[in-house]
Amino acid sequence: MGKSSILILGAGLMQKPAILSAKELGLKVFVIDADDKAVCVKKADVFKQIDLKDKEGILEYATELKSKENLACVFTAGTDFSSSVSYVSQKLGFASHSYEAALNASIKTQMRECFEKFNVPSPAFVRVEEKDIGPFLLKKIREKMDFPLVVKPVDNMGARGCRMVRSIIEFDPAIKAAVQASRTGVAIVEEYMEGPEYSIDALIYNNTMTITGFAERHICYPPYFIEVGHTMPAILEKDVHDQLISVFALGAKALGLTCGAAKADIKFTSKGPMIGEIAARLSGGYMSGWTYPYASDFNLTKQAIVIACGQEPTDLFLKRKPVPFTPSELCKDSEEPYKLFEIECTRISAERAWMSIPGTVEYIENIEDFTDKAVFDFLPRATVNLGRDVDFPRNNVEKCGNIIAVSHNREIAIKAAENAVSNVFITLAPNNDRTERFLANNSLQDEKEFPPSAYGELSLKDFSSIFGVLEKDASALKNIPEFLKSADYINKVDWNYNTITQTAEKFDILRPKHPAIDARKFWRAVIRGGLQAAVYVSDSTRG
Repeated sequence: MGKSSILILGAGLMQKPAILSAKELGLKVFVIDADDKAVCVKKADVFKQIDLKDKEGILEYATELKSKENLACVFTAGTDFSSSVSYVSQKLGFASHSYEAALNASIKTQMRECFEKFNVPSPAFVRVEEKDIGPFLLKKIREKMDFPLVVKPVDNMGARGCRMVRSIIEFDPAIKAAVQASRTGVAIVEEYMEGPEYSIDALIYNNTMTITGFAERHICYPPYFIEVGHTMPAILEKDVHDQLISVFALGAKALGLTCGAAKADIKFTSKGPMIGEIAARLSGGYMSGWTYPYASDFNLTKQAIVIACGQEPTDLFLKRKPVPFTPSELCKDSEEPYKLFEIECTRISAERAWMSIPGTVEYIENIEDFTDKAVFDFLPRATVNLGRDVDFPRNNVEKCGNIIAVSHNREIAIKAAENAVSNVFITLAPNNDRTERFLANNSLQDEKEFPPSAYGELSLKDFSSIFGVLEKDASALKNIPEFLKSADYINKVDWNYNTITQTAEKFDILRPKHPAIDARKFWRAVIRGGLQAAVYVSDSTRG
């Protein structure tokens, strides 16, 4: 490609594969971000501090680069700002989705309107502004749909401001939080779709759509939608697989996507495939830049940049195979919108997140070193630093980090990822009000079941048999109460994949020397908050 250059929006970790891929293509890499301390700033050839919301400022800078640096394209991955990419690209004559299509794929109400217009299966919805909030709003919404509902901002990603609403008491706080999380002060209320969820990446070029990643999403912890990981490729019946791809294609066509990346979050419900969202960019969450390349030996980020530069994506053509267009019953009369292809995976990638209970970080360590060769990446979040507050996540940017494991065997990949997560440990500062409130189960009024307990809720009766203390320096493993050894508990795992037995074993490793601890308080802490809570109670107990 000669001495052309690229402008990449975002200097976070999700943009690292784009920066490296652009350099492999021989491009000079210009990167912009509002944060001049973002983790990939130093990987750019040239960095400039520009807020990604400032599309006019980005256009001005890109115009200068086109004149002086032979700018060939504008690009992003894993950010909210694909519409800024299209806006600048359209103004400068670069290959991209149209600005209108990118807005359709960025603003959730416009997206739903497009799906409705073209009969693409998706949930019923109502648009809500702050001025709409009042005593009659819920009545208006329930005339169209019933509980459970999903409330989210129209223009945010990472599940920020997004939650399930299961009752009247949860409705007002959820609406206010979603409006507040929206850059434009607008929320959307949707009917809840029941069914397994999948993430699908694709590249659209010359009226073709090539699937470049098809993963199972693992969503937990209602009323929030926390992705605790994904596994690629998804395992499902071929007919279901083809229906999901076909409905994704119908949705992308309805939005007007024509040239570049697209990603879908889509469920298979009792009615068939229904689209959650489609974005006009490559996915974040380590899928497009990590797990898919590991599983397929195909760098889709590089091919997306080739398309953005107005070049033929020849590697894409060489590896893809045709997929039949198989619309679901909800859209069986639809005509094929693109020629459909897929690049298949030859290995399995498993990504899993690790999380913390509320508190303040005092220390981070690995209980065991990662000796498993299946573990490819240990990716702590930059925001989880010593002295920083952590919380149980209510969205996908509040998780503490991620592990990625890869194998030709599905069980080995999953087990390796989960074992690695189970051995990451965050020591919390003792005597902390936030941790104490969590252990006391003092949740917000509309969050009575959140954050969840590590091993489920236990009654006072369950603890009535526990007396005395866990003696000074005594082994927790040798003193597990009998009722916690029962079939009801022995196989339960917490959010970081530890059983109660493993929690006790690891407590003995982390705190072989500890003061005498009230036994009932100790085991209550284990049930509520797992290993972190056990160590916290020990550290907060004066010997």
